Amino acid sequence: MKKIVCLTILIIVNNFSKGQVAFGGKQNIEGTSTIVDFNNIATNTNGIILPAVDNVSNSLASAASNNNGTFLFDKSTGKIRMFENNIWVDLSDAGNSTSIANNSSADFTLSQGAIIGSATSNAKGVLVLESSNMAMILPRIANPHLTVKSPYPGMICYDTASKTLAVFDGNVWNYWK
Repeated sequence: MKKIVCLTILIIVNNFSKGQVAFGGKQNIEGTSTIVDFNNIATNTNGIILPAVDNVSNSLASAASNNNGTFLFDKSTGKIRMFENNIWVDLSDAGNSTSIANNSSADFTLSQGAIIGSATSNAKGVLVLESSNMAMILPRIANPHLTVKSPYPGMICYDTASKTLAVFDGNVWNYWK
């Protein structure tokens, strides 16, 4: 009996680690190739807030080759950056990090972030999406520069009006095709 209970728990954990996740009150995932999906109602003004890092060069020092595709807000430069081909690529102009609030809670201690799509990952991050055949659908917002009244530095979303990636650097929205 003990083996059956352990096996059942293992199967449930394995299915969850490879499952699809919806956020923001969304009930259904769009498509079978989506690992993470966000509510896309027309009045949405909620995006993803990227991690704000003090020193980018130290943040990925131990496992740089496993972190291509990492997005973050670099507080030292005030820029939203992406790690690609083992170098940091700027996705925004120099912004403003003065409104970023540090989480000093003792409960906010992660040795390894949450992994969705796999039981393990060599990538280093707060949230790691690991899949060879699924992607994340960003939160969709029409005209975030007009509709998001108090954007937070490091906010990222898909602008449905301009059909671009929108990132807020603390001063202005930057748009990428």
